[in-house]
Amino acid sequence: MTNTYIKSFDSQSKMSDLISEHYDLLLVITRFGIPMGVGDKTIADVCEENNVDTTTLMTVLNAVANIPHYPTKEELKGVSVESLMVYLRNAHTYFLKFRLPFIREQLLLAMEDDCPTEVAFVIKKFFDDYVAEVNKHMNYEEKVVFPYAEDLIAHNKLSDKYSIAVFRKRHDQVEAKITELKNILIKYYPAKGGYELTAVLHDIFESEADLAQHNFVEDHIFIPLMEDIEKSATK
Repeated sequence: MTNTYIKSFDSQSKMSDLISEHYDLLLVITRFGIPMGVGDKTIADVCEENNVDTTTLMTVLNAVANIPHYPTKEELKGVSVESLMVYLRNAHTYFLKFRLPFIREQLLLAMEDDCPTEVAFVIKKFFDDYVAEVNKHMNYEEKVVFPYAEDLIAHNKLSDKYSIAVFRKRHDQVEAKITELKNILIKYYPAKGGYELTAVLHDIFESEADLAQHNFVEDHIFIPLMEDIEKSATK
């Protein structure tokens, strides 16, 4: 994917045009707290109405659309860490409270009729273990990383107990943990299956890609921004 994916759009473009042409970015827009019903308003106007930093939204949209292109220092100028954390926190809520519970429910329904009990148990365990890892990953960010970022921004003073380098070092790619479950469903699922199972597998693939995009934003926007803030902070 090249870095010209949404080059034709800027803050003065209509939000409705962006959504219509790039519906795959809809989740990004929603996670900034922007509802539908945007009319013919520009992206900048919609952001202003919803107290969203326009530069931050456009930077995240371009980063997600252009993976694996890494945002440059120039592209990160003017990004609001506070606005970015709203996006990241809303993404956490989406995964933990909506997306993953929904997939689990649909997975159990798909296995209800003709999947052997022991196989259903293994599949359920793999999925629950995966969800537990995602939960652990995101709870750490909510309880440690984001409070650290907020305190650093508020006081511009380095902590002697923590730094963003600690987060960078332990920021594991949890989406890789779903691979085994996908392989079981694709290669070894013994029942006939049907649209129900196919739909669930499709949702798992999409969720995995979505989580990978989320981690990309943290690794290549949030962490570099925090590193710059640390450089200018006092000891």
